[in-house]
Amino acid sequence: MKQLSLSIAAVAMAMFAASCGQPTSQGQLVGDYSNRSSYKAPTPVGMVYVPSGVLKTGYSDQDIQNALDAPVRTVQMTGFYMDATEITNAEYRQFTSWVRDSIAHVTLGDYKDNDDGTQQIDWANRVKWTDADVQDQLMGLFVDASQTGTGKKELDVTKLNYTTKYFDMESSAKNPGQPRSNFVVTKSINIYPDTLVWMRQFTYSNNEPIARQYNWFPAFDEYPVVGVNYHQANAFCDWRTNLWKADREKRKLFFEGTFELPNESEWEWAARGGRQLSPYPWGGPYVLNQKGCYLANFKPDRGDYSADGGLYTVNANAYWPNDYGLYNMSGNVAEWTRSVYVADAYNTNIISDMNPDIKTRIGENDPTWMRRMVVKGGSWRDPAAYLNVSNRDYEFADTAKAYIGFRCIIRQIAPAIKNEPNSRR
Repeated sequence: MKQLSLSIAAVAMAMFAASCGQPTSQGQLVGDYSNRSSYKAPTPVGMVYVPSGVLKTGYSDQDIQNALDAPVRTVQMTGFYMDATEITNAEYRQFTSWVRDSIAHVTLGDYKDNDDGTQQIDWANRVKWTDADVQDQLMGLFVDASQTGTGKKELDVTKLNYTTKYFDMESSAKNPGQPRSNFVVTKSINIYPDTLVWMRQFTYSNNEPIARQYNWFPAFDEYPVVGVNYHQANAFCDWRTNLWKADREKRKLFFEGTFELPNESEWEWAARGGRQLSPYPWGGPYVLNQKGCYLANFKPDRGDYSADGGLYTVNANAYWPNDYGLYNMSGNVAEWTRSVYVADAYNTNIISDMNPDIKTRIGENDPTWMRRMVVKGGSWRDPAAYLNVSNRDYEFADTAKAYIGFRCIIRQIAPAIKNEPNSRR
């Protein structure tokens, strides 16, 4: 046994000597960079870079709700990319159309074989929706004409379910030693926007025309999507991640990272645009410029909704952007974040001063308070005080509103800090 161990050690030493004697290293510690790629990921379409920096978070004006839930604190923020505008109807419709078509392909059995023996949907084979045989096979995706009230069959949007699968790293960290398979979570989420929010939230109001048109009519393509709850926004982020990842893998290009909702601190850091303690993305303290023009879409004066140029939502890139190039961070629609609303969270020393974050995975049996997610920015239906970037508000995760939308961030491709004094290279 001893002789065998000596033999193995001798072989190992010989291999070590051979590997360390390579001309490229010359016996020095030079590092292994075999994982590097010459490919540099592009800036995602529609996104702008929000740099690293120091954020003085918290109230920079009146506490309109007298909640005392956002004291001024100094925190350090890491840079990321963020959508320049809220996700629009056209962008979200790309998601719903993809889900619709993927369900149709699976139903029709449109697959192609991969080199590794697996199968995937053959997207090159377009669904022939007008073909009679195809319509018969996809009958389960439609509401029968006799039940629509229009005399025509319609797509049954309740069938548009997106299945997402993720690894619950937090639960894995709390339960070491258990098989990884115990922490793989699969969820199915209906992803079609609730178009009836326009009627449900405004009683005794003739909002049926906008409820019928807002999500599909071309005139609203560049308006922010609404009627989307927190879970649907997260499903969109997951789909967007997989969409880009699949393209990178197809072209054998490096990809790492995920599209996500920003947390509360990230949203506030981006909204301020580098302006410390300013109440609005454009600075302040006023909501009009020197020419008397409103700088955001909200509820001016005592309810003159159209005074700012929009009766309800407006184009997602309306008004001037902040200094980071982000549009409508205040006004138009409030925006989902991934942070759980805890009233006194920032009044303690528990929260880190480095990228502070309050998040959780919402379970079916979680209490009501754990389903309150922070929304930021105010909307077209709010008075000016709610446009304050430090203002905290919340909505329940499973609730959709006609004045709440969202935008995404991604961290994986943030450029390195240039001229960093302590860098080894």
